[in-house]
Amino acid sequence: MVSYMGPVEFSIEIALEKIDTLLKEKYNLSKRSIGVLLLKDDEEIKDLVREREPEAIPPIEEIIEQVRNYYSHPVDYEMAIKQNEEAVRIAHKVMKAKAEKVTFADRLSTLTMNPVTGWPILFLVLYFGLYKFVGDFGSGTAVDFIEGTIFEEHINPFLINFFTGIIPWALLQDLIIGEFGVLTQGLRYAVAIIMPIVTFFFLVFSIIEDTGYLPRLAMLIDRTFKRIGLSGRAVIPMTLGFGCGTMATMVTRTLPTKRERVISTMLIALAVPCSAQLGVILALLEGRPAAMFIWTGIVSMIFLFVGYLTAKLLPGEKPSFYMEIPPLRFPNLTNVLTKTYVRMKWYFKEILPLFLLASVLIWLGKLSKLFDYLIDLLQKPMALIGQPPETAKVFLFGFFRRDYGAAGLYDVNKAGALDGVQLVIACIALTLFLPCIAQFLIVLKERGWKVGVSIAVFIVFTSYSVAYVSNLLLRTLGVTL
Repeated sequence: MVSYMGPVEFSIEIALEKIDTLLKEKYNLSKRSIGVLLLKDDEEIKDLVREREPEAIPPIEEIIEQVRNYYSHPVDYEMAIKQNEEAVRIAHKVMKAKAEKVTFADRLSTLTMNPVTGWPILFLVLYFGLYKFVGDFGSGTAVDFIEGTIFEEHINPFLINFFTGIIPWALLQDLIIGEFGVLTQGLRYAVAIIMPIVTFFFLVFSIIEDTGYLPRLAMLIDRTFKRIGLSGRAVIPMTLGFGCGTMATMVTRTLPTKRERVISTMLIALAVPCSAQLGVILALLEGRPAAMFIWTGIVSMIFLFVGYLTAKLLPGEKPSFYMEIPPLRFPNLTNVLTKTYVRMKWYFKEILPLFLLASVLIWLGKLSKLFDYLIDLLQKPMALIGQPPETAKVFLFGFFRRDYGAAGLYDVNKAGALDGVQLVIACIALTLFLPCIAQFLIVLKERGWKVGVSIAVFIVFTSYSVAYVSNLLLRTLGVTL
């Protein structure tokens, strides 16, 4: 085997020349392109070369290792820098630069990425976009009107009277219009509670996305994310997680390393509430600023601490980050409405059947007494974290879907079963609780069953432990909310 470990200087160009001499077969791409992809650790190209000329792989891997040792940054980062320098050099040869006037959008763009001004801007976006618009107006005003006025005063009484008159069997009545009925609860949760919340969230997200703010947010939080083993690029799946954890887990495929994909998948499953869950929690804690501060602080602290600990324990290459920044612009109304409609259509097609199915499963569980047994089983651990018996079914609902559980918590609080401390502990535990079945299955598919099951076990332990300690501290300190 030929060794290339000797030269002191082992730049990318030298590596490409040596790889070119090792590749004897013909490929659809040029040998230089094959070499570039091999240096970027492209598994598909590596497998192709291994299949066609396996004898070339050992010396090529030796070359790649030497290049990695030569540079202080990841190879793909160094290549991107050199490509950018070459593009600038060519552009200067063929173009004449003309001084352009600095516009308000340029100044604002700079402010959004400057840590001194960027974090206050992010706070304003979250406060007015999520808290006031989604949490206050969407989860409060819109849900109160649709769920309270339309459903409770008109639709549900009509459905109960109609089906009571045409269905003489109490068992079937219970399935359709009972306490956990397909129509009286499943349909009400999906249409009256969840749909308004996710509609307003996707509307806000589409506006933020269309302005070009997301890449600037990625640049802003890149330094913070590097401390938890991620780069600013992870802001995309993390932000999508506030819409739907299932979709966000699939988007983690875009992250460049396995280490980043595992860390982001776990953090999304653990501490990123979906839009419906977030909206319900914001509505529940609305008017309780201290409770909102405690919930936000504890969940954020767990997010950062678990990410930091995982980054320290999980081996792998440290993340690098570079991203093209598009112009900052006013959102286009057509784009915003189209994106919101498409996402709502996709989300509603997913949640409505699952909510109806959950009601059927609960009915079957009650019929077989399995549901009552599981509730009785959950009441003891719920009591240890200071929760009333009614919350046991909320966490059981949460296993079907996180937003289903959040909607159940909305009903429990509406009935006056929770005091301030119990409410904030329930919100903390439910936020950190297991992801819904759909998200869990995607985690298994994307990360494998060993990683998926390990994440689930860790989440159960963490959510319960944090809720237990938080309740103990608040009660011991005599905090009232």
